[in-house]
Amino acid sequence: MTPSYAEIIFSPILPEQSDLLIASLSEQGYEGFEEREGELLAYIASSEFDAKLLDALAGSLSVAYRISEVVATNWNANWESNFEPVTIGSFLHIRAAFHAPAGNTQYELVITPKMSFGTGHHATTQLMVTEMAKLDWPQKRVFDFGSGTGILSILAEKMGAKEVLAIDNDLWSIENAHENSRANHCNKIQLIQSDRPPASERFDIILANINAYILKEQLPTLATLLAPGGQLLLSGLLEEDQEAIELICTELTLQLRSVERLSGWIMLRLAY
Repeated sequence: MTPSYAEIIFSPILPEQSDLLIASLSEQGYEGFEEREGELLAYIASSEFDAKLLDALAGSLSVAYRISEVVATNWNANWESNFEPVTIGSFLHIRAAFHAPAGNTQYELVITPKMSFGTGHHATTQLMVTEMAKLDWPQKRVFDFGSGTGILSILAEKMGAKEVLAIDNDLWSIENAHENSRANHCNKIQLIQSDRPPASERFDIILANINAYILKEQLPTLATLLAPGGQLLLSGLLEEDQEAIELICTELTLQLRSVERLSGWIMLRLAY
């Protein structure tokens, strides 16, 4: 029997509310999310759905929602049918396995469009990728915090990183990142399901495209993981988050090197 899923549509919704919902619902077993203009779609197996928990969370954020039931096979097929390749200048082309190669960019990644975050469509992923193009990667140790599909880790290896540690708290994302890593013939990426950065490592480049709430909580730890001369790239941030994030970075003696903006989102690059 084909399993069914509860589809919860939050609408209308602000970007910051969407970020908080994704972070909270991921911890409650939700397996996939899709962000649309003014809406967030969240999916969980019907057998795991808890209406009281959902109502309490939505109420705490003053977000309205409606619920419907979908069949998993139809949901995945529909999601894939709407996936389009993404090209970022002459630097990068991101496509699914069922798309033809472009062949006219410096790098091309094959990212299977499962329900993990990071297909290149979202402004924050594009901001991170564009900033990554400016950095020197050969022989660098890289940490990808909140790796999603693995897109940033895969690009880091393609650009010459010596080794990449990628973590995500969502098992679905880790499994998807493994698939994408294999599809792109990567062998320097270590993927771990975790919601906490490692305790005693040092990295030359840290990538954190996640959300403001988690970044504010984890910035002190991320700062301790940054090797001398290292670079810390942050996104998943709205323009209104900039002041608070910069204040924390100042307290940690991190220096702001670059700020980029796209569609109301920002990327900050910091270093000691």
